[in-house]
Amino acid sequence: MTEANENLLTQHKITVLLIDDQPMVGEAVRRMLEGEEDIDFHFTSDPGGAIAEAERLGPTVILQDLVMPEIDGMTMVRFMRANQKLKDVPLIVLSTKEEPATKAEAFGLGANDYLVKLPDRIELLARIRYHSRGYINLLQRNEAYEALLESRDAMRRELAVAADYVTSLLPSPLSDGDIRADWRFIPSASLGGDSFGYHWLDDDHFAMYLLDVCDHGVGSALLSVTAMNVLRSQTLPETDFLKPEKVLEALNDSFQMDKQNNLYFTMWYGVYSRSSKSITYSSGGHPPALLIRNGEASQLRTSGMIIGGMPDMTYTSDTVQVEGGDRLYVFSDGVYELKKVSDGKMWAFDEFVGFMSKTSGELGVPVDSLVEHARRLQGAEAFDDDFSMIEFEFA
Repeated sequence: MTEANENLLTQHKITVLLIDDQPMVGEAVRRMLEGEEDIDFHFTSDPGGAIAEAERLGPTVILQDLVMPEIDGMTMVRFMRANQKLKDVPLIVLSTKEEPATKAEAFGLGANDYLVKLPDRIELLARIRYHSRGYINLLQRNEAYEALLESRDAMRRELAVAADYVTSLLPSPLSDGDIRADWRFIPSASLGGDSFGYHWLDDDHFAMYLLDVCDHGVGSALLSVTAMNVLRSQTLPETDFLKPEKVLEALNDSFQMDKQNNLYFTMWYGVYSRSSKSITYSSGGHPPALLIRNGEASQLRTSGMIIGGMPDMTYTSDTVQVEGGDRLYVFSDGVYELKKVSDGKMWAFDEFVGFMSKTSGELGVPVDSLVEHARRLQGAEAFDDDFSMIEFEFA
């Protein structure tokens, strides 16, 4: 723990409570501790009210006589250790004799130390400070742990709100027309930087895109949403959104990582032409989209650097023809980069492609099949990275 963090924790003063039925013993101990500015001393000669007094004071160490009227000293030790507020407070028992059997019984019941009264002043001070220091450290560790749990819970709430916000911006599924679309977005526990969208650019051209910001957390999600909003509103300056390679070049210039808290993203962007039945696409460091026709998968990807890595990068595009019944899957690496519980190895990309090639069913069914299969492979419901996949079906 750093010095700065220590200063944020509650500072506790050494507080001693002596429980003894003899006032003369109380006065003797008071004089021993007199002048020690770091120690607060308290004394009670009433064994019956000792537990309540200890709860009120919150001592860092308790000195307790073993021979008292009204209550047996060993019974008092039991009461101390059964009390939720006092069970961890160091307890030094005082006795008039050095008896091994009595020591053993006291330690067995939970006493921390044993002194024959009255002890030497130097020894008593050393034991009080030693036990108090250990107890104060325990209190501060517990406080730090509670603060950590609170911080973790607050972060989880923050991530859940961010995940809901990202989901609210995603497009609605398309159930009819030349292009039908459905998607699945399952945020990871730490929230990655996935976002995606699709929309008509004009009567003939339909844009489709998915991006994945590096790292996890709210910062990555915000960058992802910002980039998605730029695409959705088509506000990149002097950019022809019908040309995927120009879109990636403009995004790269607008979102340089040195101005985005060292965050960058990968991306796949495609434009479907209704008149020519073709998809023109470009990618920057992103997994290929899969175009599946009659159980055969074509990988749609162009060579291109991550978005934001270096300024003035040039990107290329390619074009593929589309037939009725073809399905296109655009996704992030979180859908296949998972460790198999069976052998601890990563699921190979080729195995993922093979699985998707064999899927069938109504729109959305193949993606749901993938979700179920991935969860079985990794042996867990939650994903380490965002699971994002869009499925398009062409008429």
